Amino acid sequence: MPNQELTRVFHALTDPTRRAVLERLTRGPAAVKELAQPFNMALPSFVQHLGVLEGCGLVRSAKQGRVRTYPLAPQPRALVEAYAGLASRPDVNVPALYNELCQEAVEISFNALAQGEQPPIYAGF
Repeated sequence: MPNQELTRVFHALTDPTRRAVLERLTRGPAAVKELAQPFNMALPSFVQHLGVLEGCGLVRSAKQGRVRTYPLAPQPRALVEAYAGLASRPDVNVPALYNELCQEAVEISFNALAQGEQPPIYAGF
């Protein structure tokens, strides 16, 4: 059901840890240990975050030997379906929503530049 998938995507994006993981993955795939390193939490707790991201279609996982690597999903099906679901609703102003998201992306990039960091590139979003 599209509404459940949309809910899972938005739930995944509400958590700052998961948003940071997605931002990191815009630079390329990474192993669980590398992704977990910046966070002060037990590995099993962190892996739950990865499970949420994978469960809603934003990332994939691949295991090679004992190492599990996560890339962004090449075409996040859930986001496409979420957008299509929103676009078909008469009560949603899609251009206004798009403009709001673009403004947020500009602010994030501006803040990164102001702090001397490279702005994130949101591949696939």
